[in-house]
Amino acid sequence: MRIRGADTADAQELLAIYAPYVEETAISFEYDVPTEKEFERRIQTTLEKYPYLVAEHNNELLGYACTGPFVGRAAYGWSAETTIYVKKGCTRQGTGRALYEALERVSGAQNILNLNACIGYPETEDEYLTENSVKFHRHMGYRRVGLFHNSGYKFGRWYHMVWMEKLIGKHAKSPEPIIPFSRMDRRMLEALDIHCP
Repeated sequence: MRIRGADTADAQELLAIYAPYVEETAISFEYDVPTEKEFERRIQTTLEKYPYLVAEHNNELLGYACTGPFVGRAAYGWSAETTIYVKKGCTRQGTGRALYEALERVSGAQNILNLNACIGYPETEDEYLTENSVKFHRHMGYRRVGLFHNSGYKFGRWYHMVWMEKLIGKHAKSPEPIIPFSRMDRRMLEALDIHCP
């Protein structure tokens, strides 16, 4: 398995990974599967500033992870929100760990200091949502810092949402400026064990 940067040509295959999470679970709080064109736009927009990484094995994409803005105000610039989806049938095989470790390396090189995850959380586990994502993040060194009660409604049920965070850098009095992912060249990425598309 190798981790590489995504590009818009991956949209169809990545959308096929994401769609079941929308249609069959409350892991994604979206109701409708985005179009391929919309998914391409999301990838392109993310890549302007943040990493969008894919796990690939024998030319098959097994999952993806990316970061994006946390809240969107200037003062939050050193924080990023994480996203990860692994292809059904490919979970618990190290794909998520490999993606998140790579995402953390790139984020650190960008001078991001905080990684934040917004996760659907059930009052009681059901066929649409379990605690697996929270357990995965805890295993990756995140800690829970917030719980929002009954904040997501899907499949006729209310679900909580939790915030988890991982601090990956030193919070200096004058932090280094953020390096947009689009300005990281091939050599920088390869030094982080990230292949280019």
